[in-house]
Amino acid sequence: MAKKILVIEDDKDIRETIAYALEEHKFDVLTSEDAKILKSLSSIKPDLILLDNWLTDWKSDANGQQLSKELKTNPKTSHIPIIIVSAVSNIQEIAEAGQADAFLKKPFDLNELIAAVNKFVL
Repeated sequence: MAKKILVIEDDKDIRETIAYALEEHKFDVLTSEDAKILKSLSSIKPDLILLDNWLTDWKSDANGQQLSKELKTNPKTSHIPIIIVSAVSNIQEIAEAGQADAFLKKPFDLNELIAAVNKFVL
């Protein structure tokens, strides 16, 4: 059974590129342009979440770091690996503060993406 990856990325081109690369490696991919989909995690049951740090159209006081921390401190979702994706220079600090399992700095190589995902789902 294919592993399910949830990709939350507001940039359509990046979201579609990530989805295509993951699907080429036989992952089941669900995408969203915003974090509202996180309300459905219990029914989605992803094996991993790729979470953009800078999301528009969510809550003005929330970003990927905060959302990651909320998920990681919730006993119902803390087991789900989270990879924060961002172009900011301090992405490692953001990922650590958000208790994310890993981070990818934009722009990233698609092989780097696949390696990061494989690390947590294979």
